[in-house]
Amino acid sequence: MDSERTVISPDTLRPNRIPPGQHEVDSLPVLDLGQGRLVETKDWSLDFCGLTAKPLKLDFDGFLKLPRVKVVADIHCVTTWSKLATTWEGVSARTLADIARPDPKAAFVLLHSSDGYTTNLRLDDFLAEDVLFAFKYEGQPLPHRFGGPVRLVVPRLYFWKSAKWAAKVEFLEKDVKGYWEQRGYHHRGDPWKEERYS
Repeated sequence: MDSERTVISPDTLRPNRIPPGQHEVDSLPVLDLGQGRLVETKDWSLDFCGLTAKPLKLDFDGFLKLPRVKVVADIHCVTTWSKLATTWEGVSARTLADIARPDPKAAFVLLHSSDGYTTNLRLDDFLAEDVLFAFKYEGQPLPHRFGGPVRLVVPRLYFWKSAKWAAKVEFLEKDVKGYWEQRGYHHRGDPWKEERYS
């Protein structure tokens, strides 16, 4: 299935696209916990669980059958680099949430990666129009080092919120801190407010 639509992340339309304390880079750096094992597409799955009316488990073939979106976005890492005008392709978080149907009590999500990494998001941030589960970066299949086969991309927050090697989405009533949030990072991570640390 070809991309049905293109979303331009709103931050790319700002007159000054570099948030405070950031600097632009030409290539996407690779940062992770160093524990990510290679997951083949035939072994990959994505679970939606917790406060949801319809718990969902997708394999890679099922994921590819869903409507696709292309997102053009600026990416900002808490370590101070920014990569402008990146292009990602995948399935929007909204599309997947529409299938899983989170309970009205759900206000947060906890993202789980296959390497044990977690990160928390407010539900409204997760459901923003430019948030997607990406399987392509710059028109190519997403390589393992960048979080392939599928990673979350949340352009409007610092990039640690964009969990690599996406494995599970847990809908929650109360906020639960993820890996870096437990270690002092900000619970939300808005780069324009420099929400780096709690």
